[in-house]
Amino acid sequence: MAIEALVLTAGQYSAQHFGKTTLLSVLVALIAYLISNEVVRSRAKVRGMPGPRGLPIIGNLWDIWSNAASQYEKWAQVYGDVYQVQMGNVPVVVVNSAAAAKTLWTSHSQALSSRPTAYTFHKASDVASNTAGLTIGTSPYDDSLKRRKKGLAVAVNRPAIQSYVPYLDMESKTFVEDLMNYGEAGKVAIDPLPMIQRLSLSLAMTINWGVRVPSHKSKLFKEIVEVEEELNRFRSTTGNLQDYIPLLRLNPVNKTSAKAREMRDRRDHYLRTLNDELAEKVAMGTNKPCIQANVISYKEETLSDAELISLSLTVLGGGFETVSSTVQYSMAFLAQHPEIQDQAFKAICEFQGSDNPLCDASDDQKCVYINSLAKEALRYFTVIPLNLPRKSIRDIEYDGVLIPEGTTFYMNAMACNHDRELWSDPEVFRPERWSEKPDAPVFTFGLGYRMCSGHLLAARELYLVFMRLLSSFRLEIHGQVDTNPRTAMRNPRDLIMSPNRYRILCVPRNEQLLRQALADHKSEQ
Repeated sequence: MAIEALVLTAGQYSAQHFGKTTLLSVLVALIAYLISNEVVRSRAKVRGMPGPRGLPIIGNLWDIWSNAASQYEKWAQVYGDVYQVQMGNVPVVVVNSAAAAKTLWTSHSQALSSRPTAYTFHKASDVASNTAGLTIGTSPYDDSLKRRKKGLAVAVNRPAIQSYVPYLDMESKTFVEDLMNYGEAGKVAIDPLPMIQRLSLSLAMTINWGVRVPSHKSKLFKEIVEVEEELNRFRSTTGNLQDYIPLLRLNPVNKTSAKAREMRDRRDHYLRTLNDELAEKVAMGTNKPCIQANVISYKEETLSDAELISLSLTVLGGGFETVSSTVQYSMAFLAQHPEIQDQAFKAICEFQGSDNPLCDASDDQKCVYINSLAKEALRYFTVIPLNLPRKSIRDIEYDGVLIPEGTTFYMNAMACNHDRELWSDPEVFRPERWSEKPDAPVFTFGLGYRMCSGHLLAARELYLVFMRLLSSFRLEIHGQVDTNPRTAMRNPRDLIMSPNRYRILCVPRNEQLLRQALADHKSEQ
């Protein structure tokens, strides 16, 4: 008994001692990690560049969590237009003025020609396991990127866009028809978002594959909208903490990474289907004019199947949400500003007369006021407040500071588009400014080598949508909706901003004339 008691006592002592030792070891390891991590973060900073102090491990992530673009503007008043922040362990140079952005993004265009790789989007979801997983916009700089950019440039230049006019015509006409039918000729307030999304998605798919999405109630529409919205969240510069805090990647139950992989698989499924169907049509010579067919036929650059899929992702992801969010903001804003609607309608009537509410789809942005209205919508709302980040491929000297190769750069497009050094009244929605400064930049599409390749197509689409929308309807808001670009957002951590859902009345300016125009248009198809 004495021996048993001794053994039991020794065991209890060992267990208690082991527990204390384990706890102490964990604490020591944690302290060692914190110290070593702070050393790493300190060494990673850009020497000589100012910026706000951050917290251990997370850096400045807490400060920018609610609205990064707005916080960056506030810090610019303290640290200057160009400064650095720490996103967890990652130092980032933030650019907040039009002049600084033009200097860095154009004078150092080649040096800023790459993209950083984010853990959630590029690694955890395995989208970067091959070129097919990345859009041109999210791809790092390499020879494949150069081939893809060259191929896409051929497919979205002005002559190519002219071949897509029948698609612009069809989808914008269907948009007007949807607003008319679902809104019962202005008698019923409707949420226009599904119609806007169908417009942008169907146009992107028709232009890319020659395949329409005729209804926002179709299964394909719902699947693509859900998947693309989720994937854009994974591309967010602030929405995924594990991109900047390596410790979070050790979580064995990582729902973010699992969700990213699920979205990748679902996207791959519909991409394969669309590409295979188009390949069959191209082989038989029955395909409609579209980007994929143009690129396949473009003999100067031979693209792999993976690179062709990357082009598809670029058109689908880039053209869908950017345009639809801009239209969604614009309709709510215009419904609260009838004076701008009246000015637009007057300009349209002076340009083409008042007897054709559907306007001429082949008009290449010749109505000055509507073209200015489209530019102003892109500037004012800046639906991508932080352009996709750049990564330097060589050292850059700026304002006496040497910024080393491999540094990440953010352009605060919201701040640049609302720069008081460029515009005296940046917070005012005023289309006339573009007649005063027709060559002023719109930072929404970025600048330099990695500027959005589809900016000409997006501008043409917005122009025709505004022409037909404002010549067909008077928009009236139903209830209250915030349209302030700095506060009106469903989720400020998304890559592409969109306003809260709202309802609107689309009242025909001349119902009989509009119905006749829609009927005539249908008979011409």
